[in-house]
Amino acid sequence: MDLKAVIVEDEKHSRENLKQFLEEFCTDITVTSMATSVSEAITILSSTKPDVVFLDIELQTGTGFDVLNQISNFNFEVVFTTAFDQYAIKAIKFSSLDYLLKPIDLEELQNAVEKVRKKKNQKIYKKQLETLMLNLKQQKPKLNKICLATAEGFEFVNIDDIIFCKANGSYTSFIMKNESKLLVSKHLKEYENLLLEQDFMRVHNSYLINLKEVKKFVKSDGGYIIMNNDISVSISRSKKEDFLKVMSTFTK
Repeated sequence: MDLKAVIVEDEKHSRENLKQFLEEFCTDITVTSMATSVSEAITILSSTKPDVVFLDIELQTGTGFDVLNQISNFNFEVVFTTAFDQYAIKAIKFSSLDYLLKPIDLEELQNAVEKVRKKKNQKIYKKQLETLMLNLKQQKPKLNKICLATAEGFEFVNIDDIIFCKANGSYTSFIMKNESKLLVSKHLKEYENLLLEQDFMRVHNSYLINLKEVKKFVKSDGGYIIMNNDISVSISRSKKEDFLKVMSTFTK
C-alpha cells in the first residue's frame, strides 16, 4: 500500500533532500504536501489525511510541537527531524517515538518508513504522543513519564514510581512502587543516559536507582543500599564516594 507523506521543514535544502530520499529510495511512498511554517502545517494537516508526517522540531515560526498542539484529531504517525535540540530528543526517547538527526541518514530514514508500514496500534501511538507533550510542558530538565516497551506492548509509567532498574542481560527490569516488575528489551545503559537528570544514579554495573527511594546505606559487608521497598542493592566500590556525596546534599 502506498504511503502518503507530508514534510514540515523550513529549510529549502533539507526539505528538497528529504523529498528526494523518500521518493527515490523508499518504496511506494509519495510526498503529497510540504509546509514551511507552523500555520501552513496546521492548515495542511487539518485538511489532508497523510499516513506519516516528517516534522522538523525547530521552525522559524515556532516548533513542531506547536503544530501537534493545535491539531485536535489526527490519524497519522510522526517522525521528528532535528539538528540539535537535545532536550526535545530526550523527551522523544522517553515516549519511545522515532526521530531522525539531520543531516538525515538514508538507512535510518528507510528504517523509520518501515516502522510506519507496520501500522502501530493507533490508541497506543496517541498515548505515546500524549506522553511526549506532557513531558515537554515540564520545567527542563525534569520529565514526568516514560514509555517502556515490554513483550506485551507499551507501559506508560510515572518516573517517580520507579524504585530501581536492574540489568538482566540485554534486558532491563524495572522495579516499581506497586511491587510490580517490568521487563524491557533494552540495555540498562540506555536508561542510565535517559534518567540521570531525573534523580537516578548508576551505583553498580547491575543497578540504576531512584535516589528519592533510598531508605539507608549500610556500611558493613563492603557497603550496600536498602531501598524503600526493603530490597538491598549492591554498590560498587568506585561509586560509593560519589553516592554518599550526592546523598549528603540530596533532599526529597
